[in-house]
This record gives sequence, structure tokens and C-alpha cells, in this order.
Amino acid sequence: MKFLLAGMAVFAAAGMAAASAAAQTTTTTTPSPAQTSVPAAQPSGKVILSRSTDENGETTTQAGPAAAPPPVKMEDAPTAEDAERQAVTFTSYDMDVHLRPADCHIAVRALITVRNSGTAPLAHIPLQISSALNWERIRIAPPGGQPKDVTFPVATLNSDADHTGQLHEAAIPLAQPLAPGATLQLDVTYSGAITLNAQRLLAIGTPDDLALHSDWDQVGVDFTGLRGFGNVVWYPVSSVPVILGDGARLFDEIGEHKLRLAGAHFHLHLTVEFPHSEAPTVALIDGQPAPLAVTDSGGTDGEVSGVATADNGGQTLGFEAPSLFVAIRTPRKAANTTLWVLPDDDVAAQSWADAATAVTPFLQGWLGQRPRSSLTLLDLPDASDAPYETGSLLATAIRTASPDQLNGVLVHALTHAWMNSPRAWLSEGVANFMGTLWAEKQHGRDQALGMIEGARPALALAEPASPGESAGQPLAQAISPVYYRTKAAYVFWMLRDLAGDAALSAALRAYNPAADASLGHGKDTGTSSFEKLLKQAGNVQAANIQAANAQAGPGRDLSWFFADWVNADKGLPDLAIASVFPTPEASGNWLTTVNIVNNGYASAVVPVTVRSNSNTLTQRVLVPARGKAAPRLLTPGKPTEVQVNDGAVPETQASVHITKLDQSQQDQPATDSSSSQPPTQP
Repeated sequence: MKFLLAGMAVFAAAGMAAASAAAQTTTTTTPSPAQTSVPAAQPSGKVILSRSTDENGETTTQAGPAAAPPPVKMEDAPTAEDAERQAVTFTSYDMDVHLRPADCHIAVRALITVRNSGTAPLAHIPLQISSALNWERIRIAPPGGQPKDVTFPVATLNSDADHTGQLHEAAIPLAQPLAPGATLQLDVTYSGAITLNAQRLLAIGTPDDLALHSDWDQVGVDFTGLRGFGNVVWYPVSSVPVILGDGARLFDEIGEHKLRLAGAHFHLHLTVEFPHSEAPTVALIDGQPAPLAVTDSGGTDGEVSGVATADNGGQTLGFEAPSLFVAIRTPRKAANTTLWVLPDDDVAAQSWADAATAVTPFLQGWLGQRPRSSLTLLDLPDASDAPYETGSLLATAIRTASPDQLNGVLVHALTHAWMNSPRAWLSEGVANFMGTLWAEKQHGRDQALGMIEGARPALALAEPASPGESAGQPLAQAISPVYYRTKAAYVFWMLRDLAGDAALSAALRAYNPAADASLGHGKDTGTSSFEKLLKQAGNVQAANIQAANAQAGPGRDLSWFFADWVNADKGLPDLAIASVFPTPEASGNWLTTVNIVNNGYASAVVPVTVRSNSNTLTQRVLVPARGKAAPRLLTPGKPTEVQVNDGAVPETQASVHITKLDQSQQDQPATDSSSSQPPTQP
């Protein structure tokens, strides 16, 4: 069999159109199920890939018009070094991807632009792809000149950034070293078969079934799922080899990869060969639906029955790994949602649609009447497959579950459709925050805060002990989920308590992802756009904070908060109740002085509560970094208990501090009893 991938056109459309007068060509505009006839596409432009398969089943490739590429040299050891890998930044991908799902095969030609982000000239450009794929040709494309072939060595690296546990790294030698800040365009060709492979998980003892349901990436007729770096490296990357089990290095490398890609241009033209009557119905490129044009030969061609094409038109990447999904599914509509469902899951899909309808009014109340994009739910092949989320796409097994479970899932997923932010701390942080707000609506504040408390110890462990010890991860540049999910969710809880629901909701409604992206994807500098929006939303002042010292008081805005919690990583506060002094006053009232110390490097506003048998009084107090506060609360009746923090402010050791007061010794200092769980309110 021979096929041609020609420019941006379908390589075989003309042959198919001539093969049968019954040939059908349809266009599917995802996510609409409607298909309309269009003329068969004709080949145009120059041939950029040529594939042929001989009688023994061996496949050979030529790139360019009848030009044979130099032979690929396999080496035992890599040529590139980590410093070179870290210096390469991808600024543009222009990809032509050809899938032959019946053979699990993918062939790619890509024009990529790389920049030297290091401080030293680069003599090599290291490029990596999955070990399931093979480099075939690489050419250097000088500005205004003809691309020139280069001879390059290829080495196999052990890296669990790919499901095979290995990468094929090409080290491209440069005649002239690439200066710091300079860019270079490369024309690369590669191909191979991507099948289910969980070698990296099996190598560390993961049971077979669990491993394959975690690493489900593959190219197949019914389902193609390629999640990108960290799962399967189907596009060129440059990364430091990392292994599972080496602490959090793999997950940090995944986050670093996403951050370095933020702002890159990504264009993909897709061609899919499919057997007769098995045309794909949905294509998703980087989580966004791409219209499918489908040509089916009607079965008259014994080798190629049909071809489908799609194009994402080009987009700017946010904090994400480029992904590609192609599947045969049936669309179902729901509120702000399209579900692409397997036939066996059609009944279950209705409960997911009901959940989307149930949570939409809640999200509209906080985020506005309309989302910025529609949510896409893609049914995974097996009920046990691990869910995957990127942007406004949730790939998951659409199975029957309780309304409570589905409502929580849909609140989180639909929030991404509303926010659609290129910044991880806003995208994931708001989604997690909205999930906890939904829990508060259903079950109360304590249960909502308990949802994020489970991840607080991991956050405390990741945070630097002091700002001088390490830079940590400011939220704007965070690469670890414990920061851009857990810490960010805490930040929104604290902003809610400081600014109020109305001001926070107004800022979230006014947020503009496109304007935010123009300031630099994933790289906040100075005052963040969201901070400005929050100030504008209600001219937010901290007048509701009871002044405990000269650092707080009416007229103070939230600049201190963003400085400590968003724009820099100063760790977490470390609070304690040093002492409590209740004093009887007139008319049965008591004045209670609570001495609070903060041994951490981040300031915090926390609720301070004094309870008596007949009354409860709470006020919010700013406790400065490495400082103290001594609020005084007047309550009717003898105080019985003092509480500092209710779990909304994450701390290094505990998030709730309670002191029980001895009724027989009201004027004596009391002992702090700290807890990581919020107490049940009387």
C-alpha cells in the first residue's frame, strides 16, 4: 500500500472519488452530529510524506519530492546534555499528522521553531519522541532559504515521561552554534505504531490491569487518545530524563514542560484513514473540537476505505500538554455540554446531562450567565480507565453514579469551560474552589474545608521552610499540582473571606483569558490582572479586618495578600495561641484578649472566635509574618473556648487552634490545642 500526504490536502481523496460514483464525502462540525455533503478534496501542494509497504510488510518513508534522507545513526549513548535539553524552548509547532488506526500507526511531519533560552550557545538541538516512534528525517530551515538535511545521531533515553519508559532522542548538530535568545526552524519527519503500553508502570510493580487502565494512550479505529508529555510523547520535546519513584521529579518535569510551552503557537492538520463504515465522529485537538471532513469510498477500495481530515486552525497554548483524540462516539447535548458516548453508555449519559443541568444555575450565580466555551465529555473505552482533563475537555468513563458524585464532577469540569484561563492557578484553583463551594452549599462550610484539608500536609511539605531557603513556587509560575490546585483553592477561600462573595464573583465574571494571555502566558509580572480586577470589582479594602497592630487598618488594600500568597512564595503561616486572658466587665460581659503568634513568613487574616455558654463572637485579625496580634473580644457571659482559624487558611502544622478555658481560673493563661480539622460549630 502506498499513500501520500500532500500539503494541507487529503493525499488520497482524488483516487477515492474516481474509484466509485457512490463515494460519500461528509463534513462533521464537532460537536454537532449533523453531516452535510461536500465535494471530494483534491490533492494540491507538494508531497511532504511518502509511505510505501512492500510484500513483506516493511514500511519505508520519503520526505520531500523523491529525495532520500540521510541514514539515521543509532548510538549507544546520548550526545546531548541536560543543560542543552533545558535550554531548548519550543515557540511554534506546525504539524501534519496522519493516522492509520487499523495498524495503530501515526506519521508526522512538523515544522517547529525552537529558541535558545539558555545563557550559552547551543552546539546541538536535542529533540525527543516516544520510543514507539522513529526519527526519519530532520532538516534545518534557514530564514528565506531551502531546508537542508542534517545527519544526526539517535539515542534511547530511559525516561518515564512516556508510557514506554523510554524516549528516542535526536541530537541535531549545528554548523553555527545557536546564540542565546536566537531561534531556529526545523523540518522533522517521524512515524511508528502507538499501542497500549504500560511498561513504565509495570517496571515499578504496578499490577497489569491497573497499569493499562492508567496508561491507555493508543492509536485505534474506535478510539485514539494521545495525551502528550507525561503520558505519550507524540510531538517533539526536549526534556531532562526522569524516572517514576524519584520523588516528585517526574511530575515537576511535566509541569515545567507545560510552563515552557505556554504561549507557543500550535497548528495541527489531521488526516485519518479508516475502514469502510468506521469513520470517526469526533476529533479533539488540545481539548477543543475540530470539524471533521469525512470521505468514505463505499468499500470499493480494498486498501483505503475512507479518509477524514480536521484542522484546528492554529491556537496559542496555555498551561497544557498538546493532546489529540479521535473516536467513534455518539453526541448527546446537555447544558453547556456535549457528551460523546459509547452505545452501551447512552442510558448513563442522561444522568450526566441531568447533573450538568443541576449545577449550571450555581455556576451562573458565581461566574456569569454563559461559559466561554462548551464542556466536552468524551467516553473512555473502559469503565476502569483513569479520567483525564485538559482545558474544557474531560475524558472519562461515562458510567452510572449517584447525583451527588456527578454534581461534584460537573461543577469542577464546567468551571473550566467558564474560566478557560491559560494560567494554571486560575484555571485549576477556581475549579477546585467552586467544587468546595458546591460542597458548602450542600453540606456546610466544615465539610467544604475538609475537602482541601486532605492535601494540606503535602502542601506544607512542599513549601520552603523560609523564603531564604528556596524560591518555592509562586502561583503565577507554579508547576506542581499541590500549588496550582491546593494552594490556589486556599487562596480563593481567603480572598472570599477578605473581599466578600459579591466582589470575588464580580472579579471572576470580569476576568478575560485573552487579555490575561497578552500579558505573558503563565508568567505574571508585577500586579496580576486578577488582582486589578478584584480591586476594581469592589474597590476592596481591608476595613473589615480588626486592626491588631500598625500593619493593618482601614484603607489597607489587598496588595499585601497578593505579595505573600500569589506573586511570591513565602511559605505558609505557622500560628499558635500563646495565651488567653478573659476579664469580667460590667453587666455580665467579658473582655477576652487572645495573644496570637505567627512563626511563619506569610501574613494571614484568620477568624478569631470566642464562645460562651450563650454567645459566639468572631472577628477577623491580621497576624503579620514573624509577628504577633492581640485582638480583644467582648462577649456576654463567661468565655468557655477560643478558636483561631477555621481551616480556611493553610498552615504548616495545623489549620485550627482551640483553647478550652478553665471556668475556675478565668484569669490564667490557657494552652493551645491545635487540630488539622475544623470543629463542628455549635
